[in-house]
Amino acid sequence: MSSYDNKAINFYEPFVGGGIVGLTIAFEQLAKDITLVELDVDVASVWKTILSNDYKWLANKIVNFDLTQQSAERELNTIATSTRDQAFQTILRNRISHGGILAPGAGNLKYGEGGKGILSRWYPYTLFKRIYAIGEIQDRIRFIEGDGLDFIRLHLNQSNAVFFIDPPYTAGGKKAGSRLYTHYLIDHEELFNLASQIKGDFLMTYDNSNEVYELAKRYNFNIRMIAMNNTHHAQMTELLISNH
Repeated sequence: MSSYDNKAINFYEPFVGGGIVGLTIAFEQLAKDITLVELDVDVASVWKTILSNDYKWLANKIVNFDLTQQSAERELNTIATSTRDQAFQTILRNRISHGGILAPGAGNLKYGEGGKGILSRWYPYTLFKRIYAIGEIQDRIRFIEGDGLDFIRLHLNQSNAVFFIDPPYTAGGKKAGSRLYTHYLIDHEELFNLASQIKGDFLMTYDNSNEVYELAKRYNFNIRMIAMNNTHHAQMTELLISNH
């Protein structure tokens, strides 16, 4: 990104999820405008809450919540009556489930790290600080609850746009996306077709599969293979795909 005039860049992340890339861009002020897009209503509730005046409420709710198996079940069995309540339940479910999975059917941690069970990934003060930090720079970020493909269609002609595209990994028969996400079905062919029309730059990440590799070659994209570790600490490879 250093070769760009930061004041002229529109940064778009159409499948934002946890948004670590978009947040880094925001904190480092590497773009003029930052837009994050997410279709999942639960994940969207978290973004809408953190990027609003309710971020302090959410941070305090987390740090004051006495987490036990019973309190978690009671909270998650309560119907959320507001966006901020839904956001808290989403974060709670993420922190106590196996691998942070929000998709239906995900089970809760039984043993967790160091045998701490559901407490093993519950770091209330860390979450408190993260939420406050994001809330305090919310004026740099725009959030849209919507479909990532539709968003790309609307903005692909912007020459000053940079897209970070990290879709659910379901191409080539992969199951990671279906395990992790509620909205995991995506037209990968259409995504590559849209990416080929982007006038600006994009960086796309994908699970390493023959189908994805062939799609990237068909559209004359540049491909780089990188090593990574999954949640079980097994080494795998991912593909970085770009038009530059």
